[in-house]
Amino acid sequence: MEELRILLEKYINQDLAQLVLSAPRKGREESKVRVRPLLLKGCLKFQAEIFRGTQAFHENLDRESVIERILKWLEDTFCQLQLMAAEGSVTALVSKKGKVTVKEKRQPGKEGNEASRVKPVSLEHNRKKRYLLEEGRPVPFLVDLGVMTEEGRVVRARYDKFRQINRFLEFIEDVLPSLPSDRELTILDFGCGKSYLTFAVYYYLRECRGLDVRIIGLDLKADVIQKCSELSKKYGYEKLTFLQGDIAGYEGCQQVDMVVTLHACDTATDYALYKAVKWNAKVILSVPCCQHELNAQIKNETLETVLKYGLLKERIAALVTDGLRANLLEQQGYETQILEFIDMEHTPKNILIRAVKRPGTKEAGRTEAYERCASALHADLTLDRLLCAGSSPAEAYRRRKEGGERG
Repeated sequence: MEELRILLEKYINQDLAQLVLSAPRKGREESKVRVRPLLLKGCLKFQAEIFRGTQAFHENLDRESVIERILKWLEDTFCQLQLMAAEGSVTALVSKKGKVTVKEKRQPGKEGNEASRVKPVSLEHNRKKRYLLEEGRPVPFLVDLGVMTEEGRVVRARYDKFRQINRFLEFIEDVLPSLPSDRELTILDFGCGKSYLTFAVYYYLRECRGLDVRIIGLDLKADVIQKCSELSKKYGYEKLTFLQGDIAGYEGCQQVDMVVTLHACDTATDYALYKAVKWNAKVILSVPCCQHELNAQIKNETLETVLKYGLLKERIAALVTDGLRANLLEQQGYETQILEFIDMEHTPKNILIRAVKRPGTKEAGRTEAYERCASALHADLTLDRLLCAGSSPAEAYRRRKEGGERG
């Protein structure tokens, strides 16, 4: 940790923009920690915002104390650190064996990309929430999509969408250290729809972070694909393309680094997750939708008094489906978390499955615990069948259609 300590002492000052600790180890309550500088009674302090479940706790520490806390968190709680400051950025990854990999990237001088440099930091105690895409700075695709005005003001009726976009970008930012940094990244967005988030990810990674990334959006609706393609061409986004097609039948890539699937209906999520596993994608971000498959299967004598109520049965089936999917991804060597995407008050479909392939992780295969759970609930998920069969999703999808199954 000595190399990291030296860098923390270098960057932990009033010019720190943000430091994020993420990727918690199994069994830990904390899901994330954010650290930022602030002035309290004229003294420079560092506020640690600690997330546990749906709550956030705050501690104000001096410089030496916060450095020690950060190092301690990386020793026993988190596997990932990302720091952004005026002079540069630092990423750190901790392997399962405790090996620490640290990378520093200096910010360019005046000749560098203006968008990639970190702005001066506000040290106010009650400062306005910092969004990755800032209000007041016009973003072309947000203007065209009706989220912002031409002056950069967020349209009040679309503020929830603006927060949702920024929340998703926070998930993207958290996983960047897990992705290759020495070559072009390929990201696939299955069921991209109007592509608010697809455009946001491209804009943030290429325009703001200066990364070499290619993004492909896939959707069944021809008119949606045409509109998104026109916008991409308008903005000069050469490496953002949109294609018409279904998730299971897509065979256009040999290597994919990240798979995104938002609100893919029912078993379409399973096909997207399966393809991601077969591509050995480093990161999977999935917000499932309409889990009908298990709802039609689920049976349990002990739970019958609860399952007889349709609404409760539907919600239980949805939660169990996503829990089993997450477990299946763990069996394939992914470190998997179930996270809240946006507040429940905005939509009940707010669960995000985040899976990150850690270096050195191996496939574990079916576990007895999974078998017991699936058997007790009569669960036979499409993702499980695909992983067991080992057939291509396109072939499995064709056979399912020929057999007249609903998907």
